[in-house]
Amino acid sequence: MTDRFDLTGRVAVVTGGSRGLGRAMVQAFAEHGADVVIASRKADACEQAAAEVRASTGRQAIGVGFHAARWDDADRLTDLVHERFGRCDVLVNNAGMSPLYGSLSEVSEELFDKVVGVNFKGPFRLSALLGERMAAGEGGSLIHVSSIAAVQPTPTELVYAGAKAALDAMSIGLSRAYAPKVRSNVIMPGPFLTDIAKAWDMDAFTETARRTIPLQRGGEPHEVVGAALYLASDASSYTTGSVIKIDGGAAFAPA
Repeated sequence: MTDRFDLTGRVAVVTGGSRGLGRAMVQAFAEHGADVVIASRKADACEQAAAEVRASTGRQAIGVGFHAARWDDADRLTDLVHERFGRCDVLVNNAGMSPLYGSLSEVSEELFDKVVGVNFKGPFRLSALLGERMAAGEGGSLIHVSSIAAVQPTPTELVYAGAKAALDAMSIGLSRAYAPKVRSNVIMPGPFLTDIAKAWDMDAFTETARRTIPLQRGGEPHEVVGAALYLASDASSYTTGSVIKIDGGAAFAPA
């Protein structure tokens, strides 16, 4: 079974890879033999993460400044990956954002466009570019990080929820567009205790988790790694168009 999760000789691109779930996935991919491209808005944070990966795993790792909402950035990242490595075997569309707003009527056009851009437009463009090259080459795996908000939206994250629901639909379409060489799947996280959780009222979250999440807690970043490795590797060779929910049972659980 260990061989099925081996990523030796493969190249993985992870957007939003300098922190949180993306950083955990980058580390796991490298530890299992992949060379990695860490792409995020802050180039210095990406390069710092890449240096840590190189030091701890000995794999090639580069950090790239990348804004997921910018169409041209997807083109630039695609060209850079192929110029540097000649291939891309795994793409993880992990970059995301969900700014707070007072009420639905207060959502500005700028905020709406930014959220849809980062969570849907950018992943669409990057998947189309890299997926097409994967299909023309030796194949690969497209992994899209969604959210349980896509299936259980609340009024406080409605634009984000809509963009993630679009991402889920896109993944199914991609699983057909680039078949049979390219697989496309979704990881659907619930609440995870990443750096974003630093802004939460943890006492209130802990109480809510006890009532609404069957496992009664938030997830830890390392707990996404199993699903990411499965979808990136040959272990999931017959899995495409699927959604793997990692939320402690939160979505659709009774309140």
